[in-house]
Amino acid sequence: MKSFRYTVLACLVPVLVFGGSVKLASVFTDNMVLQQKKKIPIWGKAEEGEKITVEINGQKATAIAKNQKWMVYLKPMNAGGPYTLRVYGAKDTVELHNVLIGEVWIASGQSNMEWPLSGAMNADQEIASANYPHIRFFTVARATSPYPIDSVQGQWVVCNPENAPSFSAVAYFFARELHLSEKCPIGIIHTSWGGTPAESWVDEASLQSNPKLAYLLEPLQVFRKDPDRSRQEMAKKMQEWQAFWDNIFLNNPTKEQGWALPEHALSEWTPVQVPQDGSILGKIDGVVWYRRDVEIPGSWVGKDLVVKLGPIDDYDQTYFNGVEIGHIFRDTPNWWTTPRTYPIPKELVKPGRNTIAVRIVDNWLGGGFTSDSTAFKIFPKDTPEEALLLSGKWYSRTEFVFDPTIHPPRPEQSDESNTPCVLYNAMIAPLIPYAIRGAIWYQGESNTSRAEEYRVLFPTLISSWRKNWKQGDFPFYFVQLANFMARVDSPTESEWAELREAQFLTLKVKNTGMAVAIDIGDAADIHPKNKQDVGKRLALWAMAKIYKRNIEYSGPLYKSVEFKHGKAILTFDHVDGGLEIKGGNELKGFAIAGKDGKFVWANAKIEKDKVIVWSPKIPEPKAVRYGWADNPAVNLYNKAGLPASPFRTDGPKK
Repeated sequence: MKSFRYTVLACLVPVLVFGGSVKLASVFTDNMVLQQKKKIPIWGKAEEGEKITVEINGQKATAIAKNQKWMVYLKPMNAGGPYTLRVYGAKDTVELHNVLIGEVWIASGQSNMEWPLSGAMNADQEIASANYPHIRFFTVARATSPYPIDSVQGQWVVCNPENAPSFSAVAYFFARELHLSEKCPIGIIHTSWGGTPAESWVDEASLQSNPKLAYLLEPLQVFRKDPDRSRQEMAKKMQEWQAFWDNIFLNNPTKEQGWALPEHALSEWTPVQVPQDGSILGKIDGVVWYRRDVEIPGSWVGKDLVVKLGPIDDYDQTYFNGVEIGHIFRDTPNWWTTPRTYPIPKELVKPGRNTIAVRIVDNWLGGGFTSDSTAFKIFPKDTPEEALLLSGKWYSRTEFVFDPTIHPPRPEQSDESNTPCVLYNAMIAPLIPYAIRGAIWYQGESNTSRAEEYRVLFPTLISSWRKNWKQGDFPFYFVQLANFMARVDSPTESEWAELREAQFLTLKVKNTGMAVAIDIGDAADIHPKNKQDVGKRLALWAMAKIYKRNIEYSGPLYKSVEFKHGKAILTFDHVDGGLEIKGGNELKGFAIAGKDGKFVWANAKIEKDKVIVWSPKIPEPKAVRYGWADNPAVNLYNKAGLPASPFRTDGPKK
């Protein structure tokens, strides 16, 4: 997971909007949407003791400024508008125009929520058709603060092709679904920051009160004592860590030892399948070599060739017959998702046996080859249709394994946005108590290495927001992590699967919902472009649970298992009249284990509303897993066309 890598430092603390003695909180601007059918708080600042009056849609409410702050509550209103909201005191009048009453949702998380419509699937067509004057967006500018503040930087804007490209794609598609279904204005307050962990979005008191989470606050205390010094120390540690890996990449001792040469002996190398076994670097940080021979047709001799290897995480140096033909280092934007395409000069090409060698350096989290087998090929530059596939049997050898006890570890707080509470303080607290219907959330990639903790941390985040908003247990709908990274041949452990499980377990929290995305990810890109289905699946929860539409809103969710006569019988919620297989005749993604806990791929079939799982290798099964991998091949759906969530029967109970 690499979305951490491009976080940007910012500390924007603007004053409340408008001049004069009467000021409105910065979240109130022209074009805003106010929540229908709820009391509506309007607040701001004024001179001490000043009487403030707020008027809209025939309503009038007053307040007296105390400690230079004021707040009024408007009575609930039905959807409608546009209206003008007037706020006036002894000397000043402020007017906000084109105000709508409708449904307001908070959209938050890390980069997959932040991801703009301009980067989504079919972006040009989606932007051109994004002409919905009753959909409005307020995007909160990135900011951090060691203490809660009362202002954000942003502006409500109308949804049109000019404004829409910068909207959160997930939030836009969610809003569009609701707007078309409910025929009322939709307002989105979007507040996200790529690469950030969940603890950055929780308030201090909530972390402090939980014995399992209080330790997370240490970086916040350090940051508070001297923010400038803390930033400098973070930067210094990050530079030291990066310099270490730069040296590893740039100084290649194994090249001198001939690991890339065709004549190099393979006695100390291990046969592997690429790309399936090309993700060993997801289990270690370090340097691993891969090499294989390829038989070049005589007709290719004297021609320039091209080799494609798909994306490689993180850096690579690629050789042909011992000569480097290309590399990608961190000076290339998004290097970990950049497909490798390297030219091979005709002077290096020999008839018959030729050798391709790839040195991969991974310095953090998942690594190695991340594409499927179709990406690996070699072909003449002018006739790509003659391509030879390079997936299959390669040889591998480890050059270096990172040891955090003796090598400089990556700083846990690589920049201030990763510090606990600082995003809650600067990007959530100033929005409270704006009247909302609920929240949608897409985050978790930055917490995959701490999935067990996430089982506590994520529910704490939800309760933190609800407690401070004081609007009851408002709906909180979230996205389960999508499939990502290379597929594996055998059942294995997976941090991403464990994080998905932590999200699944969060459904026990009242009034929550989960959009499953296990079928719409991208092996090579942590930011899958299909945001349309993500937004739609989030909207299904709202349409069914809040707006009372009679629709299925979730894919199958594991409920129970019974082991009987050498088989596992699985029961699910949300079968929507029956289960079905999508894209084939056989169920995929099921694994089964006996009392030794060793999983093998299993046979599976649907019988009415249940799934029967078995394997001749496991006569007495004790556990079943489904979709338990970073990027599993899965195809269990319900008749509403919604995918089943990954699960394991041998894990924590829901």
